[in-house]
Amino acid sequence: MAVKLAVDGGTPVRTKPWPAWPIWGAEEEEAVLDVLRSGQWWGIGGRYVPKFEEAFAASQDAKHAVCVTNGTAALEVALRGLGIGCGDEVIVPPYTFIATASSVLAVSATPVFVDIEPHSFNIDPAAIEAAITPRTRAIIPVHIGGRPADMDGVLDIARRHGLIVIEDAAQAHAAEWRGRKVGALGDCGTFSFQASKNVNAGEGGAIVCDDETVYDKVWSVHNVGRTRSGKWYEHHVLGGNFRMTEWQAAIAMAQLGRLPQQTEVRTRNAERLTGLLSGITGIMAPPPDPRITRHAYHLYTLRYDADAFGGHSRDEFLAAMGAEGIPVSSGYVPLYKEVVFARRSAGEGAWCRSGAKMDYTKVQCPVCEQLCADGVWIFQTQLLGDGADMDDIAEAVGRIQSAWTQ
Repeated sequence: MAVKLAVDGGTPVRTKPWPAWPIWGAEEEEAVLDVLRSGQWWGIGGRYVPKFEEAFAASQDAKHAVCVTNGTAALEVALRGLGIGCGDEVIVPPYTFIATASSVLAVSATPVFVDIEPHSFNIDPAAIEAAITPRTRAIIPVHIGGRPADMDGVLDIARRHGLIVIEDAAQAHAAEWRGRKVGALGDCGTFSFQASKNVNAGEGGAIVCDDETVYDKVWSVHNVGRTRSGKWYEHHVLGGNFRMTEWQAAIAMAQLGRLPQQTEVRTRNAERLTGLLSGITGIMAPPPDPRITRHAYHLYTLRYDADAFGGHSRDEFLAAMGAEGIPVSSGYVPLYKEVVFARRSAGEGAWCRSGAKMDYTKVQCPVCEQLCADGVWIFQTQLLGDGADMDDIAEAVGRIQSAWTQ
């Protein structure tokens, strides 16, 4: 009997709603009311910001944390604090949220894109060395979807060339590389607490590090150029008001308490889903890496082979999955194709005029472009369901393949 898909008018695999996000309860409510009643709503002199900074640093195996307004600001503050600016080059992957590269532009430096690994969606260390020039100052590896990048490869290259490493860990709360949490594996790491993230404060971000000098530098930038030992109206460096408020810190503190249990649920469901999908030709999950001792699973990423689905495109597959009640996404586009980089190449706008001219219209990262054409995302909120929810995802994939290959 022919399978009739929901996209063609059939009955969908699933009509039940997925777990709601954010998940909150008495802890968040009491924390916000505590801030309200205290009358101390900003972080300077507050209780929740320093408390959360200490707790978050410890949760990521780091000695220090500086909380800021959002994950984008965290990257900019880290770059400014580490002295990266006009004429400098920073190596970044093209498969990431725009902030990874736009933060480099924001400090008047130049993003240099290198390709990614086809199996991990992360920066390819083998592609980094060829992109290094005398102007290169830093590398920003991104832990996409909560899967740690190859930090052995990145750090080896950085040490040999004397480069700074800033980990973009916006999606990687609780992720581990060789048994140690990401973030302070390099010189520093940045995190986001934006509404979609696994620790959700609506907005917010943090920089973590082990080095006291780095801590002092980023603290100064985030607090209008002040120093921790200086006077209130004493400003040593060019900084800004990037401070987190007590509201965000209070919510983030409560959310952080939920992270270990939620990470276990995501991991258990991801493992189940991987087992279910492994028998379906044309659906490829990133292979395991024994150096990754914890995947944060902000995203569950897949690659789709149209040939195994009767030649139907990835976009047709996404639409069919959505009709079956399974929300999925195509993910990112190559960052160098964004209009802002074309404008940078053309010199349209207030850009740093120093350094090598970069024509982003001629950048080619073939692995990234192929992955952007066949990649599929499943979201962390879906992984907070149960085993039956994972069964629904796999059933929908199998049903679509059966319908398209009969």
